[in-house]
Amino acid sequence: MFRSRATTFFIHSAGWLIFLGFPLLFMNKTQEHLTNSFFVLLSPFYWLFCLTYIFMFYLNAWYLVPQFVFKKKYFLYGIIVLTLSGCVYYLQPFDNLLDHNLLKNSKPNTAVAGADSAAINSKNLPFGPLPHQDLRMEDPRFKPSNHIIFIHQSGNIDMVGLFIFIIVMGLSIAVATVQKWQLTEKVVVKAQAEKAHAELSFLKAQINPHFLFNTLNNIYALSITNSEKTSQSIMKLSNIMRYVTDEVTEDHVSLQSEIDCINDYIDLQKLRIGKKIKINFILAGDIKNQRIAPLVLMTFIENVFKYGISKHHNATITIKLIIEETKLIFFCQNIIFEKGTNSNRKGIGIANTKQRLEHMYPGKHLLEINKDNGLFTVKLEIVY
Repeated sequence: MFRSRATTFFIHSAGWLIFLGFPLLFMNKTQEHLTNSFFVLLSPFYWLFCLTYIFMFYLNAWYLVPQFVFKKKYFLYGIIVLTLSGCVYYLQPFDNLLDHNLLKNSKPNTAVAGADSAAINSKNLPFGPLPHQDLRMEDPRFKPSNHIIFIHQSGNIDMVGLFIFIIVMGLSIAVATVQKWQLTEKVVVKAQAEKAHAELSFLKAQINPHFLFNTLNNIYALSITNSEKTSQSIMKLSNIMRYVTDEVTEDHVSLQSEIDCINDYIDLQKLRIGKKIKINFILAGDIKNQRIAPLVLMTFIENVFKYGISKHHNATITIKLIIEETKLIFFCQNIIFEKGTNSNRKGIGIANTKQRLEHMYPGKHLLEINKDNGLFTVKLEIVY
């Protein structure tokens, strides 16, 4: 991050140094004699020229484009740009700089310099002004001044200044767009990395040898007693493994697939828990074509069965899913039974899920986690 900011700062600094040097080079090219660069730097018109375009560049890149273009407020953005171009039209930054510099560096020709040069009047000469005489010095409009003129001179259009304005605005739009694209790419890459981490964590936590062995042992016990649940249990385990290895590769899956995985997982967990544990699983609402980020609810359901079950105490596990047309409400609650060193894994899993929700549903989710009266309660609302 620091290296990226340093690179950006260096590029901007180099670009503006080149921009600040262009007027000095241009003024030297337009004079018979080399322009005094120090004099140009002290000219208020030089800083009016430079600061005008620097201000408009960053105003457009940092505020106008993010607030108007990216939010599709094109009409308001167009009005503001026209207003800024009007400011350039009236300020005339390039023409003021050029005229001031030309006059300041104009000197009387040495051929007419002397004690009698002041008495020469071009109007009294029979053949008009001398070829070397600069009539601009007699016109009060061209008298050099150090005061910035903010009033537009009628009949004069600073075409070069307007052209530079168009270039500066175009470059600032390009810079803002590239920065937006880079930020979006970073968010997407981070979200994909966290998704992959969530999938791997789920595989390690759920589809691990311990889980498989327990489930297979339970299925084996059912097969010995010729239970009708044997084939169903095998199918549920197969569905879970297929879901977490194949379907969750997408950014979003159907809500029905996610709920089917939750149902199968709860049914398999029922095979290993005793009669002291009561499970209340409530599903309400109509499932249509809603889509959701995969495995975003499984972390909380995993914690319910990992930390809310005791072999020596009665306990109740509550899981609710309320499905609305534009919103999903998830609720789970269990008694807290500490599991020693494994308690840290619960915090890590929830922390990862929080980060994933921030990236997948920015501004479209609400997560509340409470640990009151020995109960661990989670309430999550997601807007599709």
